[in-house]
Amino acid sequence: MLFISEGFLFAQKGTGKRYRIDRYESIYLPLGKISFADKLIEYKVGAPAPIQKYRDSIQCLHEPNYKNYQTPNFISLGCGGSLTVEFTDNGFMNLPGDDLYLFEVGPSKEPAKVEISQNGNDWIYAGKIAGGKSSIDLSKAGIDDETVFYFLRITDLKDLCKSKSAGADIDAIGAINSVIKLTINADVLFDVAKFDLKESAKQSLDSLKTSIEKIDKATILIQGHTDSDGDEVSNMTLSEKRCISVKERLREIFGDESLYEFEIKPYGEDKPRFPNDSEENKQQNRRVEITVLPPKDYYDSLKKT
Repeated sequence: MLFISEGFLFAQKGTGKRYRIDRYESIYLPLGKISFADKLIEYKVGAPAPIQKYRDSIQCLHEPNYKNYQTPNFISLGCGGSLTVEFTDNGFMNLPGDDLYLFEVGPSKEPAKVEISQNGNDWIYAGKIAGGKSSIDLSKAGIDDETVFYFLRITDLKDLCKSKSAGADIDAIGAINSVIKLTINADVLFDVAKFDLKESAKQSLDSLKTSIEKIDKATILIQGHTDSDGDEVSNMTLSEKRCISVKERLREIFGDESLYEFEIKPYGEDKPRFPNDSEENKQQNRRVEITVLPPKDYYDSLKKT
């Protein structure tokens, strides 16, 4: 059952929400309200600039709340202006279907360029919004399906520059394929070359509960990594057994009635973060990564459409 409230639709139960785009259409975000940009990094107003009431930059954050063109609850970029935001309690990545949706509002839908970044410094072109199309599929830009991004920049393309709200008008920036990624140093969880959890490690995993249970239904992917010490086969086996230990502990934490599905993916020494040429780097490479993903039934529904 769905209800209408403050300009968007939402499900009666569950994390996922459906947000209204216009009178006839809406878009579903499987991780709901955490899926939106949370922090303004930079607003560079273009020239000509929009009138002052359309320059409140924080209006682009969190869930959409657009009502009408006269109500200034969105931000206008100005002709050639740009907006940079950060996702702080989640990230986004290239997964099946569209990955991002920009709530571009107002009577005119001005085109804008979209770039993304892991760190806020190194930017990758992701696509553009134009006319009524405000979704971005990262696969079309050739972006890999393993990297989690946390920053997004929108730049107006100077197509419509004469209105009171010159440039693209942005109400909210949402990640359709929103994820939560948590990384734990393996030395915190395991003794050297062991896969049984330390007693203290159980507390470390228990502390993740608050972050994970923001989402009531999800796929939890557990990835294990080692350094290059030892042989490759042994490292892969160790990595797999460590993934299983973490999975079993998380099952205990959330109980059998939870709506989480668990998957493991051991990598052994195949995906180091740093060269294995120092003890410090090796310690960084020994890690367990836990990624909270949209539930499988969301992707199953995409296959049917």
